[in-house]
Amino acid sequence: MKVALVTGAGSGIGRAAALALHAAGYAVALAGRRAEALEETAALAADGAERLLCAPADVSDPASVEALFAAVDARFGRLDVLFNNAGSGAPPVPLEDLSLEAWRRVVDVNLTGAFLCTQAAFRLMKDQDPRGGRIINNGSISAHSPRPRSAAYTATKHAITGLTKSTSLDGRAYDIACGQIDIGNAATPMTRAMSQGVPQADGRLAPEPVMDVSAVAEAVVFMAGLPLEANVQFMTVMATKMPFIGRG
Repeated sequence: MKVALVTGAGSGIGRAAALALHAAGYAVALAGRRAEALEETAALAADGAERLLCAPADVSDPASVEALFAAVDARFGRLDVLFNNAGSGAPPVPLEDLSLEAWRRVVDVNLTGAFLCTQAAFRLMKDQDPRGGRIINNGSISAHSPRPRSAAYTATKHAITGLTKSTSLDGRAYDIACGQIDIGNAATPMTRAMSQGVPQADGRLAPEPVMDVSAVAEAVVFMAGLPLEANVQFMTVMATKMPFIGRG
């Protein structure tokens, strides 16, 4: 039985991906800051409760990350897949008005959190038998192109691309593969505003098409299921008609 760990598993993309991995036969550790949200995710699984672990954790806190991976190791004895999905955004204010506190919080969760979890995954994956595993980073469409007033979020997602490449390179020696999935307009509670209108580059507010989050979950399961000699380095999964390709 393969073991997956999903951060940010209490809602949205993380919840959908965790449930899809569980349905595909993985044992899944559900990580997130809110224990009650993780329990809600676990309750949505059709069966196989023995293959689920709810593990509250703050990925921006090194001690919390250490405890999280220790819990996974103690319960399942190995880790095959890490989905670095936990993320946070800052208020959509003009760049010059973004507080340092808000900037640091986004960096701590989106970038430092992914780094800390990647480090911890390396330590498990390089020493387990069979050796190796796979790390999937949630990059976002913002890893390619920003939305207005999203400096902190966009900067971290561009940085995730660098982390993905370095992880992929440094993991070769230990049979650890790393890839990135860039997601655009998946229908989750975070994207409800898109049906009403979101800021565009020209200053307008305009509604944007969305896609079912199950498409993202299926893509994560596909990436996770490849043999370790193969890797999806970068994948973009987006609502077909969203204003990303071309000039809007």
